[in-house]
Parts: sequence; structure tokens; C-alpha cells
Amino acid sequence: MKAVIVEDEHLAAQSLHGLIKEIDSNIEILAMLQSIEESVEWFSLNPMPDVVFMDIHLADGSSFSIFDEVNITCPIIFTTAYDEYALKAFQVNSIDYLLKPINKKDLERAINKYKNLSPATIRNNDALTELLAEFKQSNNIYKSNFLIPHKDKLMPLSTSDMAYLYIDNKMVKIVTDEEQTYYLDSTLDELMAKLDPNVFFRANRQFIIAHKAIKDISIWFGSKLSVNLKVAVPEKIIVSKARVPEFKAWYTR
Repeated sequence: MKAVIVEDEHLAAQSLHGLIKEIDSNIEILAMLQSIEESVEWFSLNPMPDVVFMDIHLADGSSFSIFDEVNITCPIIFTTAYDEYALKAFQVNSIDYLLKPINKKDLERAINKYKNLSPATIRNNDALTELLAEFKQSNNIYKSNFLIPHKDKLMPLSTSDMAYLYIDNKMVKIVTDEEQTYYLDSTLDELMAKLDPNVFFRANRQFIIAHKAIKDISIWFGSKLSVNLKVAVPEKIIVSKARVPEFKAWYTR
């Protein structure tokens, strides 16, 4: 069995590595990845492992963002500090979770669960896609308005006025339909969790775009798409090949 660990805490990654080897010395750890960026690069360049041990919260954001960039087709065992109630939905088919601090008994249970999966279940990641969407939406109450700090005031901003959100020097830049600009000290992951996914789409790691702001869409290299907005943008908005079906489904719903 070949495995990958996605964990930003070095000691936690080393501890997990050691426990895996204690349980089954034949499991080969191909890589220990510490960030979204590093994970996206690794999964883009390497063959798919048999299983991934993945922490949900990484230093540069939610590990759910990895799925926005690459298509991971193997089973995922999540390692997380979330409580059991919040993550009970992950205990189906090819999905399992381990609560931190991870103990050997729970890890062994998860590994044995993987070993007992049928080949058809391992190949089918539809359950993962659906459950990730359910999990991200289950605790969401979507915002219709934000208060944006500006000098000594809080400026009201309706989500209906937003054209896109963009990472700019580690700050989120919000641009409206009228091309007014606002800045928020936040992350795109945090804001996407507060925005209605029927109205907004996480195009890539740099952009969240509003449905109504789309002017047209160009076919790009490597079966990617370039989304053109009705307002000026600082760089091309590219949707990866892996996310093209999801984008099309979102846009045409």
C-alpha cells in the first residue's frame, strides 16, 4: 500500500508516520506534504497513491481547496481536531476520519477499513465529492451583507454588488459591479464558506467569481477555461481541467 500524508504540523506528521509503520510496516509513505500549494503540485505531478491521510486545517487554508485544483481519486482518511458529531458524515464507504490526538487503535481501524474496501468503491469517489459539498454547506448560513472596515468607519457591502474576490498581497480584494474596491483581512476559504455557492464559484486559488459578473468564457490550453468578467481583472481567471465539469454544472443550473 502506498500512502501520502498531508499535515502542516511537523511533529504530528512524524507521529502519524511512525504509527502507520507500527501498524503495517509494508505501507510505503510516498510523501509528507505541509500545504495546499505543495499538495496541489505533488498530486499534479505524481501517480495517485492508494490512500491519503489528510488534515483539514493547513497553514495556508482548508485542505478542501486541494480538491478545487486536482482530482484526487483515492480514498481519504481525514485527520482533524473537529469533534465526532460534526464529522459523522465522513464515516461511509471510502471515507474515514481520525480525531487528534491520533491513537493507534483508531488509526488501525481506519487502515483496516481501507483494506476491506472493494475495488469498485476505491475507484468511485462520488461519495467523497458529495460529502465534501454537504459538509461545507451543512454549517453555513450564507451572508447577504458584509461590514468592511475603512479608516474609522464600517462600510456596508451587499453580496449582490460583488463581482469577484481576489487574493492581493495576502489580503482579499473585493471588486463590485461598479468597480469599487474593498479590502478584507481574511482568506478566500473563510469568505467562500459565507457566500452562497449557487451565486459564487471558487474558480481557483486566487479568485471567487459571481455568476452575474461573467461576460463570456474562452476555451484555454489543456482543456482549461478562461472566464471573462464584465469588469476589469488583474489576471486571467483560469478554471482547471479537473474543475471544468463542476464549473459548467454551476453556471448552467
